[in-house]
Amino acid sequence: METTQQNEQVVTTIQKLIDNIETVIKGKRDQIQFVLTALLAKGHILMEDNPGTGKTVMAKTLAHSVAGGAGDVQFKRIQFTPDLLPMDLIGSHIFDENKKDFVFKKGPLFCHFLLADEINRASPKVQSALLECMAENQITIGETTYPLEKLFFTIATQNPVETEGTYPLPTAQLDRFFIKIYFGYVDEQTELDIYNDYLGIQNNISKVKQVISLEEIIHLQNETEKVFIHEELVVAVRNLIRATRSHPEITLGASTRSGITFLKCLKAFAMVNGRMYVTEDDLARLAPPVLDHRLIYRSKEGRQKALGQILAKELDRLRRLNLQSQGTFMA
Repeated sequence: METTQQNEQVVTTIQKLIDNIETVIKGKRDQIQFVLTALLAKGHILMEDNPGTGKTVMAKTLAHSVAGGAGDVQFKRIQFTPDLLPMDLIGSHIFDENKKDFVFKKGPLFCHFLLADEINRASPKVQSALLECMAENQITIGETTYPLEKLFFTIATQNPVETEGTYPLPTAQLDRFFIKIYFGYVDEQTELDIYNDYLGIQNNISKVKQVISLEEIIHLQNETEKVFIHEELVVAVRNLIRATRSHPEITLGASTRSGITFLKCLKAFAMVNGRMYVTEDDLARLAPPVLDHRLIYRSKEGRQKALGQILAKELDRLRRLNLQSQGTFMA
């Protein structure tokens, strides 16, 4: 009985956060769910699309929805540009006249929520400054290692790689992002609603309610690990990962770390959708945003079909298992 009440409380808390974000971000329920999935899986998210689709507003709205409790929620925005230097992100040592010594002045990476805006406009050298903090939650300067906040979540946005003045993200950098999504435009009716109420939406941004605390988010992250996933779905993840390494259209397949990331995201996605168990539908919806950006394809045509072929084959296997057992992969 107590467990059921706890589960209901988790679902209510997440729904309250989604509803709050939707007061500003209209017609983007799927994208909101993916962002929260990355957050609860203790990962990071990369959003790609043309300017003006709401990526930056999404990051700000999420950060402003969180209350700091005993301390303030630190939200930092970095506008990536070609002349940016690694020390602009990490921080640097400056001379303190009073102490007669160099002291370390922390950069914007020391925060709870980081918006890395147009990340692919900076050089790979600057992008690499994010590697350690995103993977290990710490920053090393010389011989000193500084731990980051217990909750450190990066929302990065990037313009399509064909856009002038952009640098493709290195494979190692892409691998740090649990999920990559295309934000996309809203549907026709939602766009009309936005035009009719753009002043109200702008006011909502400045008046976003704080509906969840840092402590609650950390609690939800821990609860995510309790989500049930059937052994056959774990096998399915294993099969998907291994199949990417042998597909003729893929030159670089997914790593074992990619599989672990996939499992974490599956559990978080199930909880964001109000369930404490993973289904095969979760597998189908998450495979592209979790795996696609980690793969290197032989051709553009291969990118469009390879992962879909692998996923279809595995889903067919799961469907046949379901028919044989006359059940589902639920707890």
